[in-house]
Amino acid sequence: MRAISCAGAVFFVCLGHATKWDAQGSPTTDVNIISVEMTLIIIYNSVPGASANRMNEPFLPPFYLKSTFAQTFLSSSSIRKWGANPMLAAAQQVILDTVAGIRLQGFYSPQSAGQAKGVVMLLHGWEGSANSAYILGTGRYLYNQGYSVFRVNYRDHGETHHLNSGLFYAVLLEEVFQAVQQVAGYTPALPFTIVGFSLGGNFALRIARRCVQTPIANLAHVFSISPALNPEKSTSAIDNNPLLRKYFQQKWARSLIKKQALFPDLYDFKDVIALDSIAEMTEVMVQRYSDFNNSKDYFQGYAVLGNALRELTTPTTIITSQDDPIIPVEDFLNLKRNQLTSLIIHPYGGHNGFLETIAGRTWYERKILETLNGVSE
Repeated sequence: MRAISCAGAVFFVCLGHATKWDAQGSPTTDVNIISVEMTLIIIYNSVPGASANRMNEPFLPPFYLKSTFAQTFLSSSSIRKWGANPMLAAAQQVILDTVAGIRLQGFYSPQSAGQAKGVVMLLHGWEGSANSAYILGTGRYLYNQGYSVFRVNYRDHGETHHLNSGLFYAVLLEEVFQAVQQVAGYTPALPFTIVGFSLGGNFALRIARRCVQTPIANLAHVFSISPALNPEKSTSAIDNNPLLRKYFQQKWARSLIKKQALFPDLYDFKDVIALDSIAEMTEVMVQRYSDFNNSKDYFQGYAVLGNALRELTTPTTIITSQDDPIIPVEDFLNLKRNQLTSLIIHPYGGHNGFLETIAGRTWYERKILETLNGVSE
């Protein structure tokens, strides 16, 4: 394996190449990986100031954690919740009032007065929550390193179904964006960072794009871990895998049952829950309860594809893996980016994984900390 460095980008390539190179050793066109083996990391347009160190090496887990599904399912395992968590001990429940009276629940864990290096807001995945294992693990790690942490629940996630009569839809960016604005304003003199996972990674990227027009003054960096770029493809990937399909169907069904019990005059989901796939459930939910004509239109409403990130004005790091069972890697290669956006594709890591140990230490936590410490210095 050899390393190539050019134009602010670092490539570790086993098989593959980067189109044409000019006499100065710079690529004449954007990167185009033709053939790829499992020992590959791509770092596109590394954020200015990032140091060239071991964090710019491929994530290569121990042999017993190389499996796609070991990484994916352990990322949400309760093992990652074990042990003392001072972030939870410091947590204060907050209800955020957002657009059109929508209320979102959050948990703020501030450092002692004057001691915080910055504030990190964590965005969970679909049917996850502020108490998902990867949220609690990452929050604990960053809190122990001196950062205040805010964990939010989207509408109808966690135990928040009672807060709003309307249903959650991933296209509803404004309420999440307003929640982010409010949390960033808690400590305007401190750097503020967003870290999103899966659907939360999708939200993080759309928030970064929204900040082009509506800036958040102290937003220092956005991290997007295993983001869903093409929701239609991701839904198909889930449905094509029996384990993943059953996992998400059961979680969504439990959520719908809670909502129906709270608002029986508004909702009856019995026939939805009986359907055989996430795609079918989504189609019925969208046509029956949303303003979209069909699920295809709905999915396009929050897709992040093509030129969606080209004009970002906030330093942004996207981390994904070739072996993600939910998010196709091809969509990342087709993203148009600028010099503020880093795209890191690891050979291993599964979905939201990147676990270096069974106990839950992750590569991305160390990458986030390295970047944040550089910002806060």
